[in-house]
Amino acid sequence: MGILVVAFTLLAGGYIGWAIGANDAANCVGADIGSGKMTVRQGIIITCLFSFLGAILLGSRVIKTIGKGIVPLDTLDPQIAVFIALAACFGAGTLVLVATLRGLPVSTSHAIVGAVAGAGLAIGAPVIWKKLLDIFICWVLTPVGAAIMSYILYRPFRRIFYYLVPRRFNDGVATFFVFLTSIYMAFTWGANDVANATGIITGAGIMNARQAAVFGSIAIIIGIATFGRKVIQTVGFGITRLAPLMAIVAELACALNVHLYTVFGIPVSTSHSIVGAVVGVGLVKGIKMVNKKMVGEIVFAWSLTPFVSGLISFLAIKLIFIFVK
Repeated sequence: MGILVVAFTLLAGGYIGWAIGANDAANCVGADIGSGKMTVRQGIIITCLFSFLGAILLGSRVIKTIGKGIVPLDTLDPQIAVFIALAACFGAGTLVLVATLRGLPVSTSHAIVGAVAGAGLAIGAPVIWKKLLDIFICWVLTPVGAAIMSYILYRPFRRIFYYLVPRRFNDGVATFFVFLTSIYMAFTWGANDVANATGIITGAGIMNARQAAVFGSIAIIIGIATFGRKVIQTVGFGITRLAPLMAIVAELACALNVHLYTVFGIPVSTSHSIVGAVVGVGLVKGIKMVNKKMVGEIVFAWSLTPFVSGLISFLAIKLIFIFVK
């Protein structure tokens, strides 16, 4: 296996990690920034720090699913596995970057899963369709579950907040919980989404899970810091107007949702989860409070994500083999 090929694959892994950070930082703090209780700068710092911790402490389970559960890269010829990793990282990273430029929170999990499957199909590698079906079902359940959870949680939280907390402490308590739920969300996001950047590299045998978690986290942090503001605006201000309590409930519902899937090693979309949760708390105030046009654009982008990233990686690996031959 050539050093140059491995270097390009690591570069592609860094590329998708950067794109993931740019797109998915909004999942952790967009709602909180929209509530007016957190600045963009504070949100970016929290996301960088706690997503790194989540990736290091809990990221290995989903890394293994991405690396071996869709296309069994560890059973393929090492050079073929690296080519699949290179094409998949390029395909998923490109799709996520285009969505970020448009300010749309797309699923990086959808992007990498579609890209791995597309690259595998392009060279006739075995694709584990049962695992793909399981992941697809979880994709459908993720936004629905988050929306239901946030809708149900809002009213009891509102009663607790307004009837048990003395009025003079409302503002301080709200700010405290805004930051606390952001920290939890950033942790669970790092645990689940670092696999999207580096799981395929681990599966190809270039790095072990711990090394991949560190590498992916650094790439994601760079993406958050350099290009994370655009999608934050969409999640924080574009879907519905968020009061602080709404942001707290949305972040908590989203984090609980993602944490559950992470424990089982299932790569799900934090974008789906947070958008579902924000819509859920928005519906508490009535359907008119939800920007249906923006939600429609987001859902349309979601539906295209795995297919477009799969097509890009399919074409990329075909080009790679043309140059190799």
